[in-house]
Amino acid sequence: MTSHDVDVVVVGAGPTGLTAAGDLARAGRSVAVLERWPSVNPASRAFATMARTLEVLDARGLADELLADAYRAPGVAIFGGARIDLTHLDSPYQFVMITPQTKVDAALRGYAVAQGAEIRRGVEVTGLDQDADGVSVTTHGDECWRARYVIAADGAHSTVRTLVGADFPGKTILSSIVLADVKLAQAPVREGLKVGSTRDMFAFLAPYNRDSWYRAMVWDRHHQVPDTESVTDDEIVGILGQAMGVDLGVQEVAWKSRFHCDERQVRNYRHGRVFLAGDAAHVHSPMGGQGMNTGIQDAVNLAWKIDAGLGGADDAVLDTYHDERHPIAKRVLFQSGLLARGVTLHPRPARAARNFLAPRLLRMPRVRDAVAGSFAGTTLRYRRRRGQSPLVGTRATQIPLTASGVCEIQRSPGFLLIRERDAARLDTELAQAQRADSGPALLVRPDGYVAWAGPSADGAAWRAALAWWTGSPCAAGGEVRVGSAVNAEPNRRLPE
Repeated sequence: MTSHDVDVVVVGAGPTGLTAAGDLARAGRSVAVLERWPSVNPASRAFATMARTLEVLDARGLADELLADAYRAPGVAIFGGARIDLTHLDSPYQFVMITPQTKVDAALRGYAVAQGAEIRRGVEVTGLDQDADGVSVTTHGDECWRARYVIAADGAHSTVRTLVGADFPGKTILSSIVLADVKLAQAPVREGLKVGSTRDMFAFLAPYNRDSWYRAMVWDRHHQVPDTESVTDDEIVGILGQAMGVDLGVQEVAWKSRFHCDERQVRNYRHGRVFLAGDAAHVHSPMGGQGMNTGIQDAVNLAWKIDAGLGGADDAVLDTYHDERHPIAKRVLFQSGLLARGVTLHPRPARAARNFLAPRLLRMPRVRDAVAGSFAGTTLRYRRRRGQSPLVGTRATQIPLTASGVCEIQRSPGFLLIRERDAARLDTELAQAQRADSGPALLVRPDGYVAWAGPSADGAAWRAALAWWTGSPCAAGGEVRVGSAVNAEPNRRLPE
């Protein structure tokens, strides 16, 4: 048996696994990605990249290139004239990016490889055994990979999830959904994404940044067949026309697939030294375009914590992955399921009430922004402990800095200390950044969320927070690494 030793094995080379692998390799860890498919999957189920995920991609230098050839949808028209309006998001990205998942995968694959991750294709995991020091992963072909930790990012039918004995409770909520890429002679109004529905059908259209090409999703209550039954062009054309109420003139169908939609979530994201992420941990309705986004953000939350664990942080730091991400996915399941059930309502009185209430509610600024922020991921936050500042657990992307943004600074890994007059990355001598300022300060985690907030003069407090997350001896007076200063905007104050 051939043996390999690495810090982390990632199972699955989709967007979740590639993000985790790239982040860990960027932090200097040895990472192997094991993918059972021998070649890149040309199919592209996901197509919507939300604002928070774009911020994450920007922090890895990937957003601009993806946006250059993508459509920017400012909102989603759902039903009864209701619209999820993204133009008021508290983010540089006040839209949803529409581009095939294959392009996002390619960007993340390039990132992972450039950082030093090893991607092995055609490698199928067959066994897994844990002990106090690590995990042994066996594969078809008598190879053994020994790692300190394993990340299971191998999708809804996860082999690793089965091997660790994790249950996956839930149910099927929609069957026989069809995805397709279609070329239309008559384009709908290009002001975002559009859903059309009748009592028995729905159709969804998202424009690519190519003339007349759209991602379509269609469903017919009276045509419920197994996923294995082939999709005909006539099926797609018929449902699109009836659900949208107009003949759009389908000229070509480039790709099509039938699938069913489950709502499921594992009870525990952590199983010893094995962590479940992305579709291996949760699946839900495709309504709202949350799947790929939630998986990428799982990976961003997990990778730096595994890096901290490898560096000596307390084991409780790794437990925070489940504590923080499980509630987020639970909320995603709820809101995606609510939208799916709303679109497929059958009783006429319920549809009438939906069409009356939804547009009126979504025109109220407070409701509009709460719904948009939840779908975009910009208002989602992690729980803080009692006594901590209300800022702890919120994202720091919008903190005002003059020389560059938080995402740009975080293209290098590590924590970030932001003071009223300066922001210093923790990667050179502490003496360079010690000040007696009385203004506010923030300690930002590698995933862009606030770890600590308080007075700038209270250096012991932020060093204690850093020590808890990283295992650094700085709380006991040891060295903390800091870096180049970035001045805060003089006419804008940090939040107290």
